[in-house]
Amino acid sequence: MGIAFVSGASRGLGREVARGLIAAGHQVIGISKDEQRAARASAELGIPFFTVDFQDIEATRRAAYSLIATYGTPQILVLAHGVMSDKMAKTLRTNDHEWSRVMNINLNSVFTLVNVIGAPMAEARNGRIIIFSACLGRMSGPGNAGGLAPYRISKAGVNAMVRNLAHETGHGSRGFLIDATCPNHSRTDMGGPDAPRSAEEGAATAIWLATREFNSGDKTGLLWEDYEEVPW
Repeated sequence: MGIAFVSGASRGLGREVARGLIAAGHQVIGISKDEQRAARASAELGIPFFTVDFQDIEATRRAAYSLIATYGTPQILVLAHGVMSDKMAKTLRTNDHEWSRVMNINLNSVFTLVNVIGAPMAEARNGRIIIFSACLGRMSGPGNAGGLAPYRISKAGVNAMVRNLAHETGHGSRGFLIDATCPNHSRTDMGGPDAPRSAEEGAATAIWLATREFNSGDKTGLLWEDYEEVPW
């Protein structure tokens, strides 16, 4: 099995993805912002961690290069880190700081990690990138339908980036896959203890995308929920 980098691996969905990839035989390296959480997760999962503040884009880029220099090009990159915007952050009410905070963590740092780590993965023709998005980022249904503007728009940006990169890389024909997943409302720090789904359920589709057998005619560059394509 190969090397897998998993961001947000110190808790919630990222930790469950890391756990699932370890069980599948992959060498997992976690990425986290919180050093104390990273230390606890490292002891629990038995994996090394890099720590970086995803709000700091320059630091995120440096960390991405350090990961490659230390461990080489991964076969799997799962980006499970993210942040919710303030509940009152509507387009006409939010401020520059809140907008930048959410965009940097949810979209700009995601671009930076994909930009640095995804390039050698695509060149090797052996790579899978899975990004945790959200159904609130859909351009259809209840997606971009008001409220939580920075969060919804950042996730719409993730979905657009995934689709665009899939086009740029031949939709899997060159051995490189890129997909987004909607975990739905899961019991994590962000989702809260009363969410209807467990973190394991929320992480299951990402683990499947990272490990699935990809055959001619299969699809990539999509938003997935519970192993099914979600029109966005």
